[in-house]
Amino acid sequence: MFTRRDFLAASAAAVLLPRAARAESKELFKISLAQWSHNRAFFGRGGAEKKDPLKFAEISAKDYGITAIEYVNQFYAAKKKDDAYLKDLKKVADDNKVVSVLIMCDGEGNLGNPDEKGRAQAVENHKRWVEWAKFLGCHSIRVNAASDWKKGFEETQKLAADGLRKLAEFSSTHGISTIVENHGGLSSHGAWLAGVMKLVDHKHCGTLPDFGNFGIGKIEGVKETTYDRYKGVDELMPFAKGVSAKSHEFDEKGNEKRTDYRKMLDIVVKTHKYSGYIGIEFEGGGDEAAGINATKKLLETVRAELAKG
Repeated sequence: MFTRRDFLAASAAAVLLPRAARAESKELFKISLAQWSHNRAFFGRGGAEKKDPLKFAEISAKDYGITAIEYVNQFYAAKKKDDAYLKDLKKVADDNKVVSVLIMCDGEGNLGNPDEKGRAQAVENHKRWVEWAKFLGCHSIRVNAASDWKKGFEETQKLAADGLRKLAEFSSTHGISTIVENHGGLSSHGAWLAGVMKLVDHKHCGTLPDFGNFGIGKIEGVKETTYDRYKGVDELMPFAKGVSAKSHEFDEKGNEKRTDYRKMLDIVVKTHKYSGYIGIEFEGGGDEAAGINATKKLLETVRAELAKG
């Protein structure tokens, strides 16, 4: 585990790096790169050239000119307890002058588990990633508010809020926020997740609105199977500590086919005055690098348009 000296050094980095980033840019928002954009490459699947997760910060800076990153814990599961590896990961980011923004956490149990012991174990499973986030200089870990959706709308809100509050209480002791993405089931119902945030009512718990994850599925007692993405993002933005720009495919003019980025960014930037990081999360088929570059170009284009009023 980390020494007190390690944590003090991480604390200093966490304070200094974001300030430096803010000083360097007066843009309406900053752009980061979510590691999932290269999921096939980091997993070594789908014919993509295998990439080393240790080098993520270097890849982001050198290949895309993006100096802020969002890690995905799935690529580091085997290294979860490896302090030496974590120090190497931080060194790669520091050497490339890259800001570590957050860690997306999956596969650690349901924070809305109806079983109290299972819910407590899910909270416990996430704690190590809070330590990672602290050491790397991130501001948050991104988690899921999954539950047994058969329990119904209000009951699952209470269950998810309980798990999230307990995790947020721990993460806050490290200066780290616990943030939730709309990520399937009722978590993709904007009003449901906004209601969970109100129940949690903790300054270190918030949301990570994703432009594209609004498929709910069939849940008894819930009329929607999909949720309006613009309405959903609007409902989640009051609690947002980050934003995920999901993309899949683009037309000949460079616009994302599933999401109107101009409409969406108007909600995020103009309506809600958000000026933090918006993370590129390309999830389409084809060449991942091309998808990342297309998303970056679109974000930059719309940002410039918004800046003109």
